[in-house]
Amino acid sequence: MAHFQGKQARFGRTGYGKAYGQGRRESGLHSTLVLLALVGLSVGLGAGVGALFGPDAPYQALQKPTWNPPGWLFGPVWTVLYALIGTSAWLVWRERRVTAGDRRIAWTAFGLQAVLNLAWSPIFFGMGSPGLAFLDISLLWLAVLWTTVAFGRI
Repeated sequence: MAHFQGKQARFGRTGYGKAYGQGRRESGLHSTLVLLALVGLSVGLGAGVGALFGPDAPYQALQKPTWNPPGWLFGPVWTVLYALIGTSAWLVWRERRVTAGDRRIAWTAFGLQAVLNLAWSPIFFGMGSPGLAFLDISLLWLAVLWTTVAFGRI
């Protein structure tokens, strides 16, 4: 209960009394299926974009720093990252005691960061535009920050 009291004080939520936390989350088989769908969709989209717009010859020819990770590491790392992105979406989806405004802001931020995230490979590898890719990644950092703050409120 202490965690919930802190959250109430932080976000001004009151009136939940002793029942706060009861029935506030989706659970069971439906929730598990939504989790699997969101993780599968996230990983699938990331893998699909990666397969279509992977590192090409010009990228391979770039002189990279010594700390550049080996190529074989990118697939597993991005798979885990996209699985975590899908899981974070599920954690927000299952919360029921959220205002419509907070939910709308959170999903808008999430959608924006997802689009910017998925756009980077086609911009950098497909279009061969490192300048536009830099703009994309800069906007992505802002969108990730916005998503983090919006999801943190939920």
